[in-house]
Amino acid sequence: MRLPRGLSRALTRRWGLWGLLVLLVLSMLGTLVWLASRYEISQVQEQLDRDGVDAVNDIRAGLQRNVQALQTLVSLPTQDPSPAAWSREAAELLRGHREWVRIERRDTDLKVLQAADSTFRAPVFSRYGRDISQPEVLAACSVARRQVGPGYSRSNYVSVQDGLGLEVMELCLPQLVNSRLTGYLVISYSLSDTLFRMLPSTLVRRQQVSFTEADGTRLAMQGSLRQGSRIFSTQQLLDLPGHTLVVRVDSWHAAPDLIPNVLPALVTGMAIALVTVLMMLGRDMRRRQRVESDLADALAFRKAMEDSLVTGLRARDLNGRITYVNPAFCEMVGFEPHELLGHGIPAPYWPPEMFAEYGQRQALRLAGNAPPREGVESVFIRKSGERFQVLIFEAPLINAQGKQTGWMSAVLDISAQRRVEELSRASLDRLQATARLAMVGEMASLLSHELNQPLAAIASYATGSLNLLASTQGHHDPAHLTPSLQEAMQRIAQQAQRAGQVIKSVHNFVRRREQAHEPVKPRELLDSVMPLVHLQARKLAVQVRIDCAAGLPPVLCDRTMVEQVLLNLARNAMQAMADIPLAQQTRLLSLRVLPAASNAHQQWLLFEVADVGPGISAEASQQLFTPFFTTKAEGMGLGLSLCRTVVEQHGGYLGHRANTPQGTVFSFTLAVATDAQRHDTQATLPSPDLPSSDKTAATLA
Repeated sequence: MRLPRGLSRALTRRWGLWGLLVLLVLSMLGTLVWLASRYEISQVQEQLDRDGVDAVNDIRAGLQRNVQALQTLVSLPTQDPSPAAWSREAAELLRGHREWVRIERRDTDLKVLQAADSTFRAPVFSRYGRDISQPEVLAACSVARRQVGPGYSRSNYVSVQDGLGLEVMELCLPQLVNSRLTGYLVISYSLSDTLFRMLPSTLVRRQQVSFTEADGTRLAMQGSLRQGSRIFSTQQLLDLPGHTLVVRVDSWHAAPDLIPNVLPALVTGMAIALVTVLMMLGRDMRRRQRVESDLADALAFRKAMEDSLVTGLRARDLNGRITYVNPAFCEMVGFEPHELLGHGIPAPYWPPEMFAEYGQRQALRLAGNAPPREGVESVFIRKSGERFQVLIFEAPLINAQGKQTGWMSAVLDISAQRRVEELSRASLDRLQATARLAMVGEMASLLSHELNQPLAAIASYATGSLNLLASTQGHHDPAHLTPSLQEAMQRIAQQAQRAGQVIKSVHNFVRRREQAHEPVKPRELLDSVMPLVHLQARKLAVQVRIDCAAGLPPVLCDRTMVEQVLLNLARNAMQAMADIPLAQQTRLLSLRVLPAASNAHQQWLLFEVADVGPGISAEASQQLFTPFFTTKAEGMGLGLSLCRTVVEQHGGYLGHRANTPQGTVFSFTLAVATDAQRHDTQATLPSPDLPSSDKTAATLA
């Protein structure tokens, strides 16, 4: 059945279009496959070309290293001209370079003076002699003479035993002494050994490398080709002074197949890569969403934590500009965040008169000096003009890469704490004054008894003087009475000085004054309290012994407060011995000063007050320094507590231990004044001018 002409023409046209489309698709696929094949072939050839260039570079570098190694042999005749030395050095070089078959030393006429053959093979020139290579040696040495450097010859085939042979290339090096040619050094290279020694083993395992002439004649080769494989070749020139060799590299890479290897692998690989990328993108997006959610929670938590802090936080960059402040810091200084962020030096909360000091401190910090761990006290000024004290702790601000980007500061408002400390210090001063007044009240009776003696003596001397003056009335020559009256006046002055000194000692002790630490010699501290100690010692029949070496350094302390500690400990020790019968044991009070355990940064002195009383029980020892605890019927229980507070304010420690054979020893430490502290102090308070009987270190009754 024949189709209508119009319908047949339409079907033909449609099939033609489909055929054209299929042809275009096949052509495109064929072109794609051909291009892929050509690309793979070009990649193989490019890799082979790179291997050829690397081989030439390796050989050239090896030849240059050999020339450098031969320099010692070139310069040897000028250092040690003996033939034995040259032979030893040449043999050593031949053992380290297997590609050399012979080394010769020749004169300027190319006459052989000395020669050494390689021990790895039989002598190469033993069969036909050295003259067969004389033209090559002459050519190489001509190049070396012209260039004043190494010269190479073209290769020469040398026959050896059993019908074998090898290609040999000559290297000639000129020997110069003071720019004058004195001879030549000729080295014979084996080209096959040169390839073996100077090329990496990985290169010759998968490729064949050979030296060839310009016409393609192979001179030497290394490696072997596989049978039935497509051969890829490349040739590179090895340009040497005097001669040029061709390095040929042959590869046995198989040519890529067309469809089985390229198109399915390409489509499958692209499909797998596309699906893998989509899966990785989906997983990365889910992971990113989780990280962003965790980061938002962490930021919200940190924001809530920073807003709840009462400690001010401030961050600055390496240039000193403020990059972050928390609400507590803004509330502390009275500024809004936008008024502080980006602000540099000086900060708006710095007092104007402290700009220079704070600027220097900030410069040291920005220079990398680590701040002290205990913090730095400073004074800030609020926006309203009110000043307040702060304690600043600073630490480096490190980013995620471990690099410092600035400094983070924690700021504490310590103005209230300082006010509490001042109130506590004032209360302590009042308690100390009260304790001193109570102590003086106890001493009032002793003073009245002690002052009766000098006052009675003054009255007696005054009455005697008046009687002497009355007895001279009517006499015209009273000169004989002058010595008696002078002696009486001196005795009156001595007794008046003694009474005044007793009163002055009590006055100095009771008087309140500001705490001032100054260097004071240990002996001066003991001498200052001795008059008051002796008053009670005489009443209680206590002997006082002082042990204080003359060479001890001064201590840095508040003189009045430490004197009160010494006097209180001495009084307690004497009262502890009041009930001891004098017939059984001597009541002895010992005051000692000796060096204490010190370290490289600070030296200490140890003050000890020892008695021979009944000692302290274990129950009382646990509460001994508790305020208002006392073992005396009339005591207040504040003495030892105040003493420990005073010693700890000086940085020392107050403790006690049992005395041997009985009694108690109370001891405390004071820091020794440094040389700088001694020089900074203009003068120390003078010690009272005591009678010589009160200054002695002997035992007093």
